[in-house]
Order: sequence, then structure tokens, then C-alpha cells
Amino acid sequence: MTVDTGMSETQTISLATRFKALRETKVYDLLAAAPLIVWYGIYLSVRGPQLARQVMTTDWNAAEVTAISGIATQFVSLIFVTTLIALNALRHTPRARASGLVPRITAVAGTFLCVGIGLLPSAELPALLNLAAIFLMLGGSAFALFSALKLGRSLSLLPEARQLVTRGPYALIRHPLYLGEEIALLGLTLQFISPWALIIFGLQCACQLGRMAYEERLLSSVFPEYRNYMARTARILPYIY
Repeated sequence: MTVDTGMSETQTISLATRFKALRETKVYDLLAAAPLIVWYGIYLSVRGPQLARQVMTTDWNAAEVTAISGIATQFVSLIFVTTLIALNALRHTPRARASGLVPRITAVAGTFLCVGIGLLPSAELPALLNLAAIFLMLGGSAFALFSALKLGRSLSLLPEARQLVTRGPYALIRHPLYLGEEIALLGLTLQFISPWALIIFGLQCACQLGRMAYEERLLSSVFPEYRNYMARTARILPYIY
């Protein structure tokens, strides 16, 4: 029995060592990103043809600003999702990951809670408020796309340290990608305005704030220069927060 136990412990240690080594490879990182890539791919496969049909059937000579802005918003969103697919597939392997389930759950909730808003009944809005909602979605999506491109191969869904990015909008604020997403989500919330929509939006904002804190804690532990970067930048709103 002693010999068998020793062999079992040795095998366990060997498997743990191999798994740890596997986690440092690009193959493992790509497998970890695969569910998200598939999810975004399904979204593109559904929304892409829908947008194409809408563009082809729109009378552009008689189209109102609201309709044109809505199509532009959908187009930017599809480019954003396509960019996320590419960056998740090509991203650098992480140098460190946040430990524990809470940071992971917070990140996933911050990303996908917004889906719940889209499942609610749409609201009847005055024309001006509807236009404002569309422009919030368009502007937020465009800024999120710009921020994602600047973040590049350091993009992560979960709190992970890949490479420190301080260029572009990251020179002013530490989480411009999340800011763009929240602006777009605010516009979406207006289109589905209701107590439930506001509750989901509030929960999503809370998760995003927690996500930022976990990311900052991890990045501070990996990159010594990150604390100086934090001292000269705002978290999400320049000169405010």
C-alpha cells in the first residue's frame, strides 16, 4: 500500500506540473478563449445577414436620421465584435492570472449581464430620446472599438496580465474599453427603459467596477510601473474618477 500511495502521489505531482506548463502555452490560452470566440461568431452569423438585409431594403433617399444612425450603430457593433474575435485569437499568453472564482464570475457577469436587457420588451420613446439612445450606442461602440484596437493583443475577458498598455486613451484613463461599453449600454438601457432594465444596468456597472479593481490589483503585482501609471491616470472618467 505504501508503494502504491507513493506512485499515486508522484503521478499527481507530475500531472499538476504538466497542467501548469500547459497553462503557459498559446494552445491553452486559445482553448480558454474558444467559448467566447464561438459566442461572438454566432452573434455575427445572426446579426450580419440581418444587417445586410436591412441595408439592402432601406430607401436611403427617404431614410430618417434615426434609421441611418441605427444602421451605423449596428455596423460599428459588428466591427467591434469581429475585432474581439481576432484579438482573442491572437492575444499574448498571460503572464499572470487572478486567483479565485470571484474575479472570474465578476468579469463574466460584467460582460454578459447586458444580454438580459435585450431580452426585455422595448420601450416607446419620444423621437428625441430615441435618437439620443442611438447616438449613445453609436458613440460608445465606436470608442470601445478604438480602445480595443489600442489594447490589441493584451485583451482579456478575465483578470489577466499580458502586457501593459498606456497609449491612446489608456494614457488618460485606465479602463477606456469599459467606459465605451458602459456608454453604449446606457443607450441600450434607454431603449428598453424599465425598472428591470435599470436593475440589470446597475448590477452590470457594479460588476464592472469590481472587475476594474481586480484587474488593477493583478497588474500592480506584475508590473512595478503600474502604480505610477495609476497615480497619473483616472480609473474611468478623466479628472473625476
